[in-house]
Amino acid sequence: MASLSLRHIYKKYPGGVTAVSDFNLEVKDKEFLVLVGPSGCGKTTTLRMIAGLEEITEGELFIGDRLVNDVAPKDRKIAMVFQNYALYPHMSVFENMAFGLKLSKTPKEEIKRRVEDAARALDITHLLDRKPKALSGGQKQRVALGRAIVRNPQVFLLDEPLSNLDAKLRAAMRTELTRIHHRVETTFVYVTHDQVEAMTMATRIVVMKDGLIQQVDTPQNLYDSPCNQFVAGFIGTPQMNFMDGKLEKKGEDVYFTFENASIKLPAEKANAPELKDYIGKEVVVGLRPECIHDDAANLALFADATVDTDVDVTELMGAEIYLYLLVGETKLTARVSSRSTTRAGDKIKVAFDSTRIHIFDKDTEKCIIH
Repeated sequence: MASLSLRHIYKKYPGGVTAVSDFNLEVKDKEFLVLVGPSGCGKTTTLRMIAGLEEITEGELFIGDRLVNDVAPKDRKIAMVFQNYALYPHMSVFENMAFGLKLSKTPKEEIKRRVEDAARALDITHLLDRKPKALSGGQKQRVALGRAIVRNPQVFLLDEPLSNLDAKLRAAMRTELTRIHHRVETTFVYVTHDQVEAMTMATRIVVMKDGLIQQVDTPQNLYDSPCNQFVAGFIGTPQMNFMDGKLEKKGEDVYFTFENASIKLPAEKANAPELKDYIGKEVVVGLRPECIHDDAANLALFADATVDTDVDVTELMGAEIYLYLLVGETKLTARVSSRSTTRAGDKIKVAFDSTRIHIFDKDTEKCIIH
């Protein structure tokens, strides 16, 4: 087992393209770390540098206590699981899983023991004699994982391994991967653009944008306390609502005004010292869809934070309903109870849970207060 240390890592390509900039990260032993971000943000490039498949332009990479910048991929004691599984079609499942061990001249009995142990852990013992073409997508995924497990790597690297699976299987494999991580007790570094995968599996998440780390934290902390608008908008489904408006002081109270609406901030937010310099200025307020309510109890509870809206579209999701609302030109999404009777075309009053408001600097997009 091993920790990972990435210190001031850069990846620059000819022509002045910088894919990864000043990447600093300490990955703890046995951690499940997820790199997440939009396409082209540098997450796969970072993973490939850890694997040794991309050369590091600047910086130092340690696996455990060993500097591995110039160590060949096969000698780094890592195992990589690719998006396309990369199974050999002419080999059986057993032969695919054993291939790396044969190359390293592992004794036959040891190969057999390790492959059978991994197959048992992954529930694919009955598939060992089959060829890849006879397997489903989920089974191929398990074989690819099994091929990595048998090598007893210090670090598992997984590059969007679930992206080729259908939605139902992807959800099942998320649970399976978490279970495997607990079982093998190895460091996992996992790349995905799917923030649901990141939220459900990670010990910690690294959010990336344009080759730069935006924030590193636990899933819950990222959700509750995003450091900027990008992280706030990227983490969470449906994404956070953003409203452009102004902070205004009326007597002892502070209000956020946007379009024709005015929301009173709770005292603990209004009196926050960080907010003092923003009174009278333009800001951006963020509020998650589950913090916008259409029921009588919340309309009474947050009477100082109610807004008149036009209901544009409603989506029944089974256990809940998404309301797509218009406040002037501002579009909002609310996630409400499936018992809601609100329908498209209605004009309704909604309540904002003002205790859950995030306020961002309009210019820097950094969070002022949560």
